Amino acid sequence: MDLDSNKTHPLPPTIENLSQAIFTVNRHAKTAINPKFLYKLKKTAIDKMIQEKKATKTGLHFSRNPRFSQQQSDVLVKCGDYTFHIPPTKEDFQRLPHLGHLDQHSRNPKTRMPLNTAKKLLQEYTGLKETKQNPHRPERKKPTFKKLGDSFF
Repeated sequence: MDLDSNKTHPLPPTIENLSQAIFTVNRHAKTAINPKFLYKLKKTAIDKMIQEKKATKTGLHFSRNPRFSQQQSDVLVKCGDYTFHIPPTKEDFQRLPHLGHLDQHSRNPKTRMPLNTAKKLLQEYTGLKETKQNPHRPERKKPTFKKLGDSFF
């Protein structure tokens, strides 16, 4: 009897599996308490896929949620049947066409991949490791109080 038969084998890093994993991680990052690692995992995986020619940058879109109410653009990346947005580099503004506003009717295909499976696949693909921090107990900073009449500066 094989000792490894009860272990689940990771999904192969095909374009379709990686795209679905990025979609899953991105969807969960939007509602996560601490989304920093998930967004970093997404960005690193997309960058590696672009480097390996498994994904392509197709153009720039105006951001739906620009920072500080200023106009901002994101890079549209095509990975298999999926499209994602990542922050642009200076070279992207020089090389990529600007596609204007995002088409609200364009949607990625639905996928049903558990977050743990998606994270595991992308972590193996990128080599990123999540530092273990208790997600239910974020570090708390004690408030500092100024005496009445003291300057805030």
